[in-house]
Amino acid sequence: MNSGPSTGRPVELRHLRAFLAVADELNVTRAAARLRLTQPAVSRTLAALEQHLGIRLVDRSTHHLALTAEGVAFRDKAAVAVAAFDAALDSEGLRRWPLRLGHAWSAFGPYTTPLLRAWQERHPQTPLELLRIDDRTAGLTRGDVDAAVLRGPVDTPGLVAEALFTEARVAAVAADGPLAGRASLTLADLADGPVVLNTVSGITTVELWPPHARPRGTVTVGNTDDWLAVIAAGRGSGVSTASTAGTHPHSGVVYLPLDDAPGVPVLLVRRDGPGHPALPELTALAREIVARGPARSAGGHGGT
Repeated sequence: MNSGPSTGRPVELRHLRAFLAVADELNVTRAAARLRLTQPAVSRTLAALEQHLGIRLVDRSTHHLALTAEGVAFRDKAAVAVAAFDAALDSEGLRRWPLRLGHAWSAFGPYTTPLLRAWQERHPQTPLELLRIDDRTAGLTRGDVDAAVLRGPVDTPGLVAEALFTEARVAAVAADGPLAGRASLTLADLADGPVVLNTVSGITTVELWPPHARPRGTVTVGNTDDWLAVIAAGRGSGVSTASTAGTHPHSGVVYLPLDDAPGVPVLLVRRDGPGHPALPELTALAREIVARGPARSAGGHGGT
């Protein structure tokens, strides 16, 4: 679709609602049922919207529907437009629009509980949904969330990141292994055996080690749960951030300080463009919670 925007019939609210339903369900049949329309009607409405915009919003080339990059970008704009229209008729509607915050692991570390509690107190009409998604951007580029807590550098085009604090790295070793009794470890200590790498959402790669002292081998996994299970089984050691010890305790894993590894920035990331109207409030509250420090923010409930 590259003929440019159509100058025919204008886009109506029903076009946006149909697209948002398809974007949420990723299935035309379920979207039609949700809208109480027929499947052909939804397909025609979506096609008309794409024709008007002159871009493809939904990839139909596979057995499962998926949003194109343009579809992901347009989803936010369409959602804001529909919400603004609904809010003009129902002022309570916009405030009840959930704000979805993604993370791949550990969320905000020790600041997670203070953030959730403070948000509930100050914005009770806008639920803050914390979603763990095993993805490099915690579902942000797919449009599954409105913002995400990410660790490490973010170089994905179209994303805007704000650094909130820096976490120390820790080593994760088998509780019954030879390293478990040490007070702390170095990268060289871990390089003597295999290192377990989460290649889907983790930030540790072999580049963390100097070129002349890389680990003897690696074991790759796709999520935090498998990462912990492999380490507990003694198949390798791992490297993560300090908050992982509090949010992901495991009876078979011991977390130890890693003396010579650089810290990891913890970022609040959003898409560059229109988004959920409560995002500025989330950013401001996150800054405030971090500025208090873990002890004061946690209020006796730190480590989550």
